Amino acid sequence: MPRGRNTGSVRPVRPFPPAERPARARWPESRHYAALDLGTNNCRLLIARPHGSGFTVIDAFSRIVRLGEGLATTGRLSDAAIERTLAALRICAEKLKRRNVSLARSVATEACRQAANGAEFIERVYRETGIALDIITAEEEARLAVLGCHALLEPGDGPALVFDIGGGSTELVLVDSHAPVPRILDWHSAPWGVVSLTEATAGAGDSPEARAAIYSDMRARVQASFAPFVARLRSPGGTPRLLGTSGTVTTLASVHLGLPAYDRSVVDGLIVPAPAMRDISRRIAGMSIAERAQVPCIGNERADLVVAGCAILESILDLWPAERLGIADRGIREGILRRLMSGAGL
Repeated sequence: MPRGRNTGSVRPVRPFPPAERPARARWPESRHYAALDLGTNNCRLLIARPHGSGFTVIDAFSRIVRLGEGLATTGRLSDAAIERTLAALRICAEKLKRRNVSLARSVATEACRQAANGAEFIERVYRETGIALDIITAEEEARLAVLGCHALLEPGDGPALVFDIGGGSTELVLVDSHAPVPRILDWHSAPWGVVSLTEATAGAGDSPEARAAIYSDMRARVQASFAPFVARLRSPGGTPRLLGTSGTVTTLASVHLGLPAYDRSVVDGLIVPAPAMRDISRRIAGMSIAERAQVPCIGNERADLVVAGCAILESILDLWPAERLGIADRGIREGILRRLMSGAGL
């Protein structure tokens, strides 16, 4: 039984009673692997089989669950957030059964790291769904994100900066990308993600002046949290490269392209001028929540959180003077799958 800690374990999927066994796999000669990433804001699952030097996705699931909603105030995962998350995890458990997954790893991040009832929640998830979640450290979260998305780094000399804006934290990773798998030179985890920063800076009113004050407060908090990392940074040399993975960067890239609906095929791997992303961030921050909700690819689900993502992104653009920003719709789940399929486990 899991104990809500960073156990570093990879677990085979729990066996099913004979009546519950899934139908015979379509590709019986190929093992199916799964990676589940339960973040502060999202629950995401990928199921894949090996293909060449990579893998082919055979099923996926993503849902905004806001597990960390209210955590900054109470220090606990709320009953409502737990119920929303369990509903999503039950869908994931059914997919694991139906796809005959032989090896899976499921991880939880900042919300479960911080919550006083995080371990209790992990136990309940296992009892009710059979999914064994590991609460991973911020360092492992950063490493998995890099492993999952580094293939999208532009070629170049000098170190590159990879970042992941989450719901409860933001990871910054400085990498040397000359090796097939980038070597991590330095990393930093800041305690601000789109959920935690939004809740910490909630203010009264939605006037242009109030919105500007809130955004300024967000930027100041994020810059202060990045300060230790900035103090260690040296001039990148060459052409600075920057790669972001998160709902924030994929959403803003969609706005940049003017997409009527999100399309991963055109967003994943996109290269966007950094000034354009900064301009979009400021324009969105100046909108009312009702105006943001009307923007395609933001909508009601992200309208209240996207401004915090904009503030974090602008602060990253301040500290790393890249002219272009690479966009990755991949990260922790892909990193887990690569490790599982390579036989490296963790």
